[in-house]
Amino acid sequence: MKKTILLSIALLSCMVFTSYSQQISPTPDQIKMLTSQWTGERFADGRPKVSDDLLKRLEKLSMEESWGFLRNKGYNNQYENDWVIIDDDRVMTGRALTAQYMPLRTDVNDLVKEIGKKEGRTQAGGTNSWPIDKLVDGDIYVADGYGKIVDGTLIGDNLGNAIYAKTKKGVIFYGSVRDMAGLSAIDGFNGWVKGHDPSYIQQMMLTTINYPIRVGRATVLPGDAVLANKYGVVFIPAHLLADLVINGEFIMLRDQFGIQRLKEGKYTAGEIDSKWSETIVKDFLDWVNKKTDLPMSREELNNFLKDRNW
Repeated sequence: MKKTILLSIALLSCMVFTSYSQQISPTPDQIKMLTSQWTGERFADGRPKVSDDLLKRLEKLSMEESWGFLRNKGYNNQYENDWVIIDDDRVMTGRALTAQYMPLRTDVNDLVKEIGKKEGRTQAGGTNSWPIDKLVDGDIYVADGYGKIVDGTLIGDNLGNAIYAKTKKGVIFYGSVRDMAGLSAIDGFNGWVKGHDPSYIQQMMLTTINYPIRVGRATVLPGDAVLANKYGVVFIPAHLLADLVINGEFIMLRDQFGIQRLKEGKYTAGEIDSKWSETIVKDFLDWVNKKTDLPMSREELNNFLKDRNW
């Protein structure tokens, strides 16, 4: 009951303008409440700081493995597809910094600017530069631009260069960008967007930074781990990342073994594609023990196998 009450308080505190809490970003304590199941290291702003090692290992996992793990844990709304991708041959992983945009309403936009001035945010240029000012290495700028394409371009190549200089990553926008040629020319930068257009951003306003946002079918929290590839984007709650990665890596090993044994004709498809017999399990363990290129440490694998139900 106490945990439920705390979560309710945290969610209510996130409704900046409806609750009149006059913040562009939540406090570190508020972010900690929103992400209370994460017990590891955090950034100064309160966001979970998942390890670089896990993010690197995440790059090799398939969308199906990641999505399936989250579904089994009851997280059914963490995936979005149908993107325009700047470089679809590259995989991008990182930590989410979130921003929400809405159709322009002058009185609210004036309030945002007033609050931003009091908070010391830059007054030069538009408010769409404010999330970029908060980015750090390894961040992915994730924005809800409510699907607006024409006049909904959140960045062009100038801001794209600023983003890459800070993060060495890119963006995921439920909205659009301009100057795709210029963005494509930024070596290492990548983006998943809903469209692109030569127009400038108009009749839009920034409302929040690092609050929960909606990206199509997905709900995204600040600090979520992100896996983006040509098959879509999945947003992973930070507290589930370690288990998701080891589970996905094990499935890759299992599939590798199964395909090899099928090609050798040692087992039938039915034997491999159902609960394994003790003979197959022993064969697999022998095979794994001889491998020198495991995706995880031997200790991690042994700990994982202790609770494995074949």
